Amino acid sequence: MGRAFEYRKATKLKRWGHMARTFTKIGKQIASAVKTGGPDPENNPHLRAIIANAKRENMPKDNIDRAIKNAMGKDQSDFKEMTYEGYGPHGVAILVDTLTDNTTRTVADVRSIFNKFDGNLGTMGSLAFLFDHRCVFSFKKKEDTDMDELILDLIEYGVEDDYDEDPEEGSITIYGDPKSFGQIQKYLEDKGLEVVGAEFTYIPNNLKDVSAEERETIDKMVERLEEFDDVQNVYTNMKPAEKE
Repeated sequence: MGRAFEYRKATKLKRWGHMARTFTKIGKQIASAVKTGGPDPENNPHLRAIIANAKRENMPKDNIDRAIKNAMGKDQSDFKEMTYEGYGPHGVAILVDTLTDNTTRTVADVRSIFNKFDGNLGTMGSLAFLFDHRCVFSFKKKEDTDMDELILDLIEYGVEDDYDEDPEEGSITIYGDPKSFGQIQKYLEDKGLEVVGAEFTYIPNNLKDVSAEERETIDKMVERLEEFDDVQNVYTNMKPAEKE
């Protein structure tokens, strides 16, 4: 399996956390997508992808429909995507993806956690060189799917030839250029492939070794950051713990 898959698999449970918090975050994603592209999933590819993620996280259909309906209200705020970055304790790089209707509040919340853990919140883009920004698609594998042909077709969209297969889920995961998110999604759907997950992610290109005690501190910091409703995902370049 590829480096990206192993890292994402090791950190997935930490990133999504508590179910109720996950639903809240997905609800904000739905609201943002509806404001941008409308409430009809058939005509809004981004919304369609978020709904696929919601189903993967077992979000009830009523919750999804309610989030779409609420997003159409005139009193709903517009959300802005912001990524904050800096160093946590022990020199571990941290990226914090947020979706917020109040950047002043959000940056204050994020900075408070960095300060509490003796970290340093940096300027935007200062740590970009430590991570690869990717869009990620997972889809159900068909018996007649020719992966060599599929990857060849998608090379022009920056899709990597190192894909990952999950036999238990019966799914394939591919990684591509974030700017080509829409084109990749359209290709997969035109091929009749069921997309079960689509997202943007940051994958560290240089993992940092830490001790067990240092890992515990970083994990606590990540957990505190993820408690904020504005925070969507937290990424670090901390090397995942070895499997026992």
